[in-house]
Amino acid sequence: MRRRTTAALLLVLALGLSACTSANDGLIDSYEQGGDTGFISGDGSVQEIAADQRGDAVEFTGTAVDGSTVTSADFAGDVLVLNFWYAGCGPCRAEAPTLEATAQKTGAEFLGVNIYDGPEQATAFEETYGISYPSLLAKEDAALKLAFASWTPLQAVPITLVLDAQGRVAARFIGQVASESILTTIVDDVRAEQS
Repeated sequence: MRRRTTAALLLVLALGLSACTSANDGLIDSYEQGGDTGFISGDGSVQEIAADQRGDAVEFTGTAVDGSTVTSADFAGDVLVLNFWYAGCGPCRAEAPTLEATAQKTGAEFLGVNIYDGPEQATAFEETYGISYPSLLAKEDAALKLAFASWTPLQAVPITLVLDAQGRVAARFIGQVASESILTTIVDDVRAEQS
């Protein structure tokens, strides 16, 4: 009887321990060792906001990868696509060619906001993926993060915002931008509002 009880307890313990492991254990280990490869990805949904329902303009100032200062005023009167990313984010790497192709195709203004990396990592990413538009560095910039706080849960990158010519959020991609055609259509529609 005692052996059966001990065996049953060992089986329950083994099952309990196996239930404590998950696909995220690698992320936990990486975090504990100071890694930066973990992310929570959005579901890829797109939220469009009608012109009469958009809030106030998003105003920001930040330091670009090259050390220059970039502000929302630099894009006044233009449609701006803002992409929040960091180099260790798999979906960010996957969507980079789509974003660059859309930037080239539409001629719209694009600006990245790197939430985690320093200039060296951000530059390496841009060179690897052929990104021609600039990115701001937000890691040490609380004011820049705060400027986007109501639109971007920064722990859930990538996030892409399309701002209208008045600087208001017209659309938001939560997760990877998987389709150049969807982003192009939204950018073109928002640009057409100016006519």
